[in-house]
Amino acid sequence: MDFTVGFILLFLHVISLLLPVMLFFITLIFILGQVVGRIEGWTTFNSFYWAFITALTVGYGDIHPIKKASRIISLLIALLGIMFTGVIVAITITTATEAFTQFGDPEAVKELQHQQLEKKKISR
Repeated sequence: MDFTVGFILLFLHVISLLLPVMLFFITLIFILGQVVGRIEGWTTFNSFYWAFITALTVGYGDIHPIKKASRIISLLIALLGIMFTGVIVAITITTATEAFTQFGDPEAVKELQHQQLEKKKISR
């Protein structure tokens, strides 16, 4: 239980430190989505929905840009989405590593490392 609580607290702490960066990405994705929505004639909600589905690389395809300018902007939205997702993944990995270091059972970690080394030796 210490690990879980420690992980959550560390995760929330790091998220709070990087909140300005994440809000910047979210704001930019939202604004660019609205620009595309204006170009394409979509509603505000559909523009918001499409921008975040594109940014998070889900891409259902139910709404998609037709005009060239919109498609160019959609590439930028996708790139911003990849960076945003990368930040979330990096935070999660860093937090998990730190939580293992602080709250993990040292013997269990050593045993896991030993098992991984044995697997590598066998596979060679």
